[in-house]
Amino acid sequence: MRFAFTEDQLAFRDAVGELLGNECPPSVVRDAWASGTGRTGGVWGHLGEMGVLGMLAPESAGGLGLTDLDLVLVLEETGYAALPEPMVEHAAVGVPLLAGARHDAAARAAAGEITVTTALAHQGPTTYADGSALVLVERSDGVHAVAPDAAGLAARGSSIDGSRRLFTVDRAGVGAGLAPVVARREGAALAFDRGALGTAAQLVGLTRRMIDLTVGYTKERVQFGQPIGSFQAVKHQMADARIALEFARPLVYRAAWVVAADEPSRAVEVSMAKAQASDAALLAARRALQCHGAMGYSAEYDLHLFMKRAWALAGAWGDAAWHRARVGRAILG
Repeated sequence: MRFAFTEDQLAFRDAVGELLGNECPPSVVRDAWASGTGRTGGVWGHLGEMGVLGMLAPESAGGLGLTDLDLVLVLEETGYAALPEPMVEHAAVGVPLLAGARHDAAARAAAGEITVTTALAHQGPTTYADGSALVLVERSDGVHAVAPDAAGLAARGSSIDGSRRLFTVDRAGVGAGLAPVVARREGAALAFDRGALGTAAQLVGLTRRMIDLTVGYTKERVQFGQPIGSFQAVKHQMADARIALEFARPLVYRAAWVVAADEPSRAVEVSMAKAQASDAALLAARRALQCHGAMGYSAEYDLHLFMKRAWALAGAWGDAAWHRARVGRAILG
């Protein structure tokens, strides 16, 4: 049995990575923090043209008909770029929910013509993407697709990540008298697991990026006549971060396969992946900051863009403690 991604999956990942490298460098992420929307402005359209936004929608709904195993690599690349767009909420959660319910907005969402954001149970604070046409809100009877003004959105404040705009949702008034898009038992749990898995994939990408930034810096920073990366203490810092990454990444990939195959162990596998990916990203952020020293605290330096995204995502869609508790409940009953 061959446990590896296909050439097509890797090629698509590389194409998205190249696009993001060209269209979403750190300067674009920095501009998004200062903009009124928190978004890039142009990258979303490019991703729609590539079919990335509709990867999990069937071809009949204008999507590519692919699976979570195809999407996980792409989401990892969006994490590496710290893409300030609602990729997880839209592509990993919203589009498959709408497509599965045969909602009339599914094809438009798959093409990127409209943006979808989510407010599911255990997701954490709602991050409202400016320009969203639909908000998928979970209540006790299921998930409702409503317009932003019907969701009772109220600004909560800025996240530590300047491109994430936080809102609260008035769940009590959402969907009153209307049937949900999907019943809770049928699809809400899967939607949450897809959100947690997608966030874990982005955390893996962020961990890679912080390691790469730090390795590059320690090769150039000279102290006592030689690069600080040659010092054993610095090597140990980055080795620990690399080991954490290598433990987290296989769990994320396995969880993607389990979600795609609809295995009974889905919740446990997703929780193990999210917990490990959160820990890896937080560790990498700490070690990167320590190796950079005072430079790491500078807002003019790019490291903080990736650290703060990692801090925000580590707690989104359930933090490590929440997911470990879910694994414990599954094991111990």
